[in-house]
Amino acid sequence: MGAVKSKRMPRAVREQQMLDAAVQTFGQRGYMAASMDEIAELAGVSKPLVYLYLNSKEDLFIACIRREAKALVEAVRAGARPVLPADRQLWAGLTAFFTHTARHPDGWAVLHLQARTHGEVFAAEVAAMRADIVTFVTELILAAAREALPQALGCSPKLSPSLEQGGPPRAGGTPTDPHLPGGEVAGLAEALVGAAEALADWANSTPGVTARQASATLMNFAWAGLGDLMAGRPWSPPDGEGLDTGSGAEDAGAGAVVHAGRTSPVR
Repeated sequence: MGAVKSKRMPRAVREQQMLDAAVQTFGQRGYMAASMDEIAELAGVSKPLVYLYLNSKEDLFIACIRREAKALVEAVRAGARPVLPADRQLWAGLTAFFTHTARHPDGWAVLHLQARTHGEVFAAEVAAMRADIVTFVTELILAAAREALPQALGCSPKLSPSLEQGGPPRAGGTPTDPHLPGGEVAGLAEALVGAAEALADWANSTPGVTARQASATLMNFAWAGLGDLMAGRPWSPPDGEGLDTGSGAEDAGAGAVVHAGRTSPVR
């Protein structure tokens, strides 16, 4: 094979061309199987030029992770417009998330499959991106709590000073603040982000699933339950079973769950 010939172009443009080729190769072949030779050939440059620009295979992979992570976070935040109610923000953000992962399957594979399984350095890069998204979802859950409080109390939209100022609900809750301890909000956000990640994998591997369908699936699964929680109707275990007992379905007797002060049979 002859030497690869390439036209002169600005360094930044050439580097993005190399990253495009690297993301495609890493996403489709995996980090270990991908070679710098095929990346250089796909980019239309020589292998020495790839090393000149990006130093090593490891540095190239890190550059790919950072670029794809930045693009994903920006897409989600741009999609969820702050002027919308919290549920509409989440819907728009999820739709933007699933649209982006569907349009960039190789980039999503780099972030969700490859980076997490090939060393702590790569995993740390993805963890930083994920923390940013979890923080964003946490903000939406707190905003939803502030919006749901007046309806739950049957009062006017006037909120307590801490909520009017955009602050988090006080620990333990009060008659004017939603009962959402910080640890519970953090757990809800982590669960929602984890579900979105798993659903993106499923949507990308299932023909015919659109971004809007994936978003609706997650909204119906998660937000409906959050709505009950915001309204003061959390799920709780059957009588006699604490949340931290770790056992006891067979001890439930009549087999019932308590929901909003009511007992209904489990079917």
